[in-house]
Amino acid sequence: MEAPPANDCCSICHGNFHLPHQSNCSHWYCGNCIVQVWNHGSALQPCRCPLCRRQITLLVPSQASSQQALDPEDREILGKIQAYNRFFGSQSTGLGQRLQDLPFLLKRLFRELMDPQRSIPFVIKARVYLALISTAIYVLSPVDIIPEALFGVLGLLDDVIIALIFFLHVGTLYRALLVRRFGGSSS
Repeated sequence: MEAPPANDCCSICHGNFHLPHQSNCSHWYCGNCIVQVWNHGSALQPCRCPLCRRQITLLVPSQASSQQALDPEDREILGKIQAYNRFFGSQSTGLGQRLQDLPFLLKRLFRELMDPQRSIPFVIKARVYLALISTAIYVLSPVDIIPEALFGVLGLLDDVIIALIFFLHVGTLYRALLVRRFGGSSS
């Protein structure tokens, strides 16, 4: 989603969203509210989502937040969120965190790939499509590391692992793009 649900409100301030941002766990918050949550915790660690308690390592602004005219106070909030994304967006996270972030990243990437109005750098698109084609060829080909004919269902394990590696690679590429896009300097 490019914006929070219409009938929803910020779960921190319980008011209408102001500069809404979506966290990597897919929850929406006001920009200032989530910055305050971070300020009340350790400045050296990412804050935890108030709803699901997962670490928030990436905050993505809604399309309206990034397009509206901003007053100085709003620019300051966006600057703090950019700093947050620079600090925590590209930190090495464990496999568990990467797997939890995968649905969020893949949904956003798929929407961006399908939207002709959005532009993803050609290099990222090429790497995503090359990885997808390579994975499809491997999974569909009769050549396997662990052949299904000999090991039955266990033989599918290598196909699942290859597909998982593909999704993790694509998720990592897209996360790097989002960090660069929303953790960079103010435009």
